[in-house]
Amino acid sequence: MSYTYRPGARVRVLIIDDNRDGADSLRLVLELHGFEAHAAYSGPEGISAALELAPDFVLCDIGLPGLNGYEVAAALRRHSTTAGARLIALSAYNADEAQTRGRQAGFEHHIVKPADPDALLGLLGEGR
Repeated sequence: MSYTYRPGARVRVLIIDDNRDGADSLRLVLELHGFEAHAAYSGPEGISAALELAPDFVLCDIGLPGLNGYEVAAALRRHSTTAGARLIALSAYNADEAQTRGRQAGFEHHIVKPADPDALLGLLGEGR
């Protein structure tokens, strides 16, 4: 997937996770590291937020209410506003099948929860 860096702009990250505490905590950590971070708590809410925000990165849980993370990723890839976003799956699922299915849906990376903050920040730092 291609990523278009916007010079002078803050890197915009959308977190989609039904665990509100986890999503909000991650949002705060990212904000402390200089990212513009937002959170959504269901698949449909995440798609709506992504279309409104046009994020550079989407960190998306797989087990979401409404639409699962694979469905969210596929929907974001189909829309011109979000097709270029870098999609990272955040999931408790680490089986090869989950990673393969994630790549097929449009995820570029798969991070197992709880996410290693340094690994996550390293991936997000690629967009700076």
